[in-house]
Amino acid sequence: MKRFSHTVFCAFLASASSAANTQTAPAPVAAPKPQAVKPAPAQPKLIVAISIDQFSSDLFNEYRTTFRGGLKRLSQGVVFPAGYQSHAATETCPGHSTILTGSRPARTGIIANSWFMPKMARSGKDGKPEYAVYCAEDPSEKGSSSTNYLASPFFLNVPTLGDRLKEINAASRVISVAGKDRAAIMMGGEKADKTLWWGSKGFESYKGVDLSADVSIKSINALAMAQIATPRKPLLPVHCASRHKDIALSPTVSIGTVTKAKPGDARAFRGTTSFDSLTVDLAIQQFKSAKLGQGEGVDVLALGLSGTDYVGHGTGTAGGEMCAQIDAVDVHLGRLFAALDLSAVPYAVVLTADHGGLDVPERSRIQGLPAAQRVDKDLLPSFIGGKLAMRFGQTQNALLGDGPFGDIYVSPAMPEERRTEILAAAISMYRDHPQVAAVFTKEELIAAPAPSGPPEDWSLRDRYKASFNAERSGDFVVALKPYVTPIPNTSSGYYATHGSPWGYDRKVPILFWWRGITPFEQPGGIETADILPTVASLINLNIPSEEIDGRCVDIIQGAASNCR
Repeated sequence: MKRFSHTVFCAFLASASSAANTQTAPAPVAAPKPQAVKPAPAQPKLIVAISIDQFSSDLFNEYRTTFRGGLKRLSQGVVFPAGYQSHAATETCPGHSTILTGSRPARTGIIANSWFMPKMARSGKDGKPEYAVYCAEDPSEKGSSSTNYLASPFFLNVPTLGDRLKEINAASRVISVAGKDRAAIMMGGEKADKTLWWGSKGFESYKGVDLSADVSIKSINALAMAQIATPRKPLLPVHCASRHKDIALSPTVSIGTVTKAKPGDARAFRGTTSFDSLTVDLAIQQFKSAKLGQGEGVDVLALGLSGTDYVGHGTGTAGGEMCAQIDAVDVHLGRLFAALDLSAVPYAVVLTADHGGLDVPERSRIQGLPAAQRVDKDLLPSFIGGKLAMRFGQTQNALLGDGPFGDIYVSPAMPEERRTEILAAAISMYRDHPQVAAVFTKEELIAAPAPSGPPEDWSLRDRYKASFNAERSGDFVVALKPYVTPIPNTSSGYYATHGSPWGYDRKVPILFWWRGITPFEQPGGIETADILPTVASLINLNIPSEEIDGRCVDIIQGAASNCR
């Protein structure tokens, strides 16, 4: 593998000959001193992988000129402003499963935040079968359900960067810290030394993991409880003033102006700038206490900042709340890098996002996007499934699905002899709806070839193929048209979302940085699945190409290359 090599060029000028006739010969020009060889940066001993939940390329580009902290540093490295979560299932769990595995959801097995597995029915609270599973649960645990579960990497089918490092060198250490369990688990993997996420009463870990001796977790959790009890209204940065406008979503709901969370509201606390601040504080403390980057192996610190996603869901992507949030993340990352710098550990950073996001349609229509709208509740599986049950004389809903788009299943409660015609009727009803862009059947996606080429050029079918897993995906998948928000009203407390196959949800920045990097920017698309093989090339970690979907990306300017 070519390493970070630099060539030294020396030039010499000879003295000029005597001039003809009576002209005075020019004075000799002194040869320049040979340039000193710039030392190659040390091979990273620590890989820092950061995901900012719902940090779309749109947000990165919109606020890039305001960065003054950690995001500014990363913006001065190797920048792919239009990277891709290339698949269609642009949700938190699938997106995080791609970042450090080199694989798309079709291979990772993480096709959504939750899905249905009719062959693995469990008994629900009412005694009826429950078919839903959560992406980061252990379904074999007695009493576990998709909403009341024990966290686990059970469903992740592939190893992460940390898993691969620990396989070849047990001395490598892996710590994953995030605001969501599914973010920490999907980036940390199965063999992480410590996996921490925000729970109902602070940061926690897997069942049976004793955190009582960890002083940093105790102190940060105590600080979190104090901030929840007495929340502070965040200061609105000057550059956010123009976005400080009330947008009415309903007679009782307005967004856009950065309000203070109510005392004691732990749910609302996740959408404040303090939430990511505590996550970064915990990551810094874990880095210091574990002495990451100072051992025999290459270590991994995975960091998932979840606050931006909560802000996006609760207030949209274009208001004062999001502006203040991005400004705060920039500051928090600056503190992280300052702590890493003080350690003198040679580290390399990659930052991306699990998905993008779409603003609330009410504001989008005001701001020049008339196509923005909320989904018709008649597209909910409960509605269409109910109509099908009546048509075919069934007493139970005919369909299973989490929402009005994505994976839809024919309920196992339907008689086997009626399933084919129920499926055909369901597909026809979805395809006939004016808000639906396309419907792909399981058979169509099984037969489709794996996508290839630049992710920005993929067809709609390609995007769904990248999310399709034959054992877990639905009997068919539904794609809504662009700018249709799959939340029918404002009753849930979440007003904006993501999950579509369209660019605003697929496009995410991918940024690389290490000390001494030669910066450049490439507007062409790469995939988050390309991150693993690219980072692996920096630390001499060999990964067979047939085991992953991504490719190594050359991030060294000039003739040298980090890729084999």
